[in-house]
Parts: sequence; C-alpha cells; structure tokens
Amino acid sequence: MNWSGKRAVILGIARQGTALARYLVARGARVTLSDLKPREQLDLRAVADLPNVDFVLGGHPLTLLDGCDVLCLSGGVPSDLPIVQEARRRGIPLSNDAQVFLEACPARVIGITGSAGKTTTTTLVGEMLKAAVERTTSADAPSVWVGGNIGNPLVGDLERIRSTDWVVMELSSFQLELVTRSPHIACITNITPNHLDRHGTMEAYIAAKRRILDFQSPDDWQVLSADNEVTASLNTSAHTLWFSTRHEPHGDGAWMDEAGYLRVRLARAGQSPIQERGLHLDAVICHRRELLLMGEHNIANVLAAAAVCAVAGAPVEAMRRVATTFRGVAHRLQLVADRDGVRWYDDSIATAPERLMAALRCFDQPVILLCGGRDKHLPWDEAARMMMARCKAVVLFGEMGPMVAEHLSAARDDLTKTGIAPQAIVSVQPSLEAAVVEAQRLARPGDVVLLSPGGTSYDAFKDFAERGDRFSEFVNALPPSSAAGG
Repeated sequence: MNWSGKRAVILGIARQGTALARYLVARGARVTLSDLKPREQLDLRAVADLPNVDFVLGGHPLTLLDGCDVLCLSGGVPSDLPIVQEARRRGIPLSNDAQVFLEACPARVIGITGSAGKTTTTTLVGEMLKAAVERTTSADAPSVWVGGNIGNPLVGDLERIRSTDWVVMELSSFQLELVTRSPHIACITNITPNHLDRHGTMEAYIAAKRRILDFQSPDDWQVLSADNEVTASLNTSAHTLWFSTRHEPHGDGAWMDEAGYLRVRLARAGQSPIQERGLHLDAVICHRRELLLMGEHNIANVLAAAAVCAVAGAPVEAMRRVATTFRGVAHRLQLVADRDGVRWYDDSIATAPERLMAALRCFDQPVILLCGGRDKHLPWDEAARMMMARCKAVVLFGEMGPMVAEHLSAARDDLTKTGIAPQAIVSVQPSLEAAVVEAQRLARPGDVVLLSPGGTSYDAFKDFAERGDRFSEFVNALPPSSAAGG
C-alpha cells in the first residue's frame, strides 16, 4: 500500500502502536495516535520526535474517523469498540501492525500461533534457523528475524529485511482477527479455550486462530498438532505436516516414538534456501531425556519447531543442538530460587486454566500453587479438580481468587464423593506478595512453589512479565524459613 498522504488512525499507544506509527510516518502518512489513557499515564517518548503525528488521548471519539483512510488497532484494543463498529459501518478499512508487515515483507514468513506454547515454539524455531545459518558457507547467508507478538513488532525492521531472509513471527488471535494474508509456513501449536472474555465464544476464537491458514496457497505449508482435537480438524490446500507426542503421523511430520525418541520426517523434493540440498529428512533429533525443558507440552513445542524448520531447510544437527541446550523463555516454568530446600518456579505466562494444568503435570514433588489474577471467562472445573487432587496447597490471590475458591470447594466435594480424599489446603490472600509469604509459611524442604496463575495480570500488573519479575523479587526478599531444618 502506498501510504503517502494517507491518514491513519492508530488506537493504542503501546509497543505495537508506536512501532506502526514510526513506520507509517516514514512513508509519508499522517498519523493520529489515540489511547483511552490520559497523557499523564502514558510514555510517549518513543513517538515524541515524530512529525505529522497528532494525539487524541483519554478516549476514542468518533470524530477520529472523519477523513480517516485506515483504522489500525493495537493488540490490546477490542474489535467491538464503538469506534471500530462505526468504522466498519462507514467502510473504513481496519488494519494492524501484523497486517501491514505481512503486506510489505519481502522475505518468507513463518507465522506461529496457538493457545499455549507459541512463544516457546517461536523462540525455538528462531534459534534452530540461526543455528542452521551458522553452518552455511554462503557469503550471502540469510538473516533470521524473530518477533511479532513476542518482543519486537518487526514492522520497524522492514527496511533491513531482504527477500532471502527468514522471518519468524508470533501471532496472537487479536492480531489474526484482522489479517488478510497468511504466512508461507503457518504453525498452530494447539487451540484450547482462551481469551473468551475478548472473543465471546469458542467458535469466534477458533475462527480468529484459523485465519493464519485461511489465505494460504497450495505452495504454502501448515504445521498442525495431531494431538489437539481442534487443530486435527483444520486443513487447507497447503502442504501439511503433523506433530505429535503420542503417535507417528501419516506422511510428513515430527513425533515422539514409543522409546522416547523425537523424530522428524520430510520427503519433499526441492531446494532449501539454507543449504544446497533437497528438502528431505528422516532422522532422530534426540531423546526426551536430553531436553532441558520440562513437561510433555514442551516436547510438543520442540516437535512443532522441528517440523517448521524441516520445511525451512534446517539440518537435523541444528535442531538437535538447540533442542538439547534450550533452557526456556523467561516466565515459563523458570526456576527463580532454590531456598531452604524449596524450589520456586515462575510460570507467570500461564494465563489460562489449561496452561496451569500443563505446569502441574511437570512435577512429582509436593506443589504449593499460586493461582490468581483476572479471569478470562474460561472453564475451571477440570483445573479445580486437578488442583485439589495434586497440590499440597493452593494459595489464591487477585480479582479471581474468590471465584476459584468456589470452584475448588465444589471440586473437593466431587472428589470426596468418588472416594478420593483431597488434602490440598486452600488459602485466599489479598495480593501476590502476601501469597508468596503464605507459600513460604506452608512450604517444607522438598516442596515446589509454583506461580502458575491461570488468569491475566491486568488486575495488578501491566503484563505477565511484570508479574513474574515482581514474584521473583518477592521470593528473593523473603527471610530464611524457620522450617528449613525439617
């Protein structure tokens, strides 16, 4: 799109909005940045030096649409706002940083989405491709760009991205709602209930996720989980690779065999942009015992990344090197302290019950679970039963603490009726800091304290990263435990 002289309105002055504003201004657009927060609550330094930018703060008046050529939504901006509905009524196009990037990017794009695991898988793919590029002898080796919904919005890097490069892009359901282009390689790690407070229904959420596939051609590739009921039913005209921790897929893909070996297979002729050979692999990556990542869900993430990288032309040696050395992404089952014989883990990224359950499955030790935050209108019954059956204690905090306590009480009654006597102690605390103090009081040597909230951070923190950082600070500020001796 030729942006010269166009008037673009961007809703939301956060990372995505500011990156998009800088890109559009550089291409001659007149930009209006609008945010619901007043000026004193915003950090405008990233856009303070931009010419041809207006600010409308403290609300989104409909007058913003007068003379508007395109309305751009940042990731956290709901698509059902009155101004967005009015834009649709007027026929004003909707866009966002992801759509602008996909339209303009000259390189091959790998897009990764999913209800859980998309950040870890995105990071793994980026590291595997970088390891593959390091092995090349070409003087014009491709660069690997990683970003999107994770870290760097990427739109600001467009001028430096070459057609021979690879882009690895995490995409959220919020971004995908508006895109009308699909990446060359699209991966969906899984689809389980999430963000229903934003999307309203599970059907709408699935439709948003599926858009990563909707605009693919027969020359494109899709990498899907064979173990997830929703993704197993998704298919387009693109080439398909399946990944599974349970069984060998039909045709090409990646899987864990019965002996625990992670394998990858791709038998398609063609030239790889990374190495001078056809796209053909049938190899063992490593054994599950060699992975540093915890949990079956992370085995699935490694398999998804291997399938994606096979299509991109990475040799199995690059996959193996990363799979056996990668320690994970911050705030995802990250060990933050080992104090008085108690291990403290930060899994602040777990903003849904499904992710909380995945974290609990990683531990055989007694677990004191810290759960809380803001609910996303997701089902809690199954998670509550697992919490009562597997945890030594559940310490609740934040807005949704009382609601989860009710589910835990019902789960206790249900388990008791089936002959199971749940032993989990349930405690409701006013804040994360108080929950950490309570967890130390309950913990004994050999226990695990796990922050896996199951809800968003927005009741008390700006995002899950800040919540995880604060958790680590609270833990490391604790005095020695009087229970340390036994």
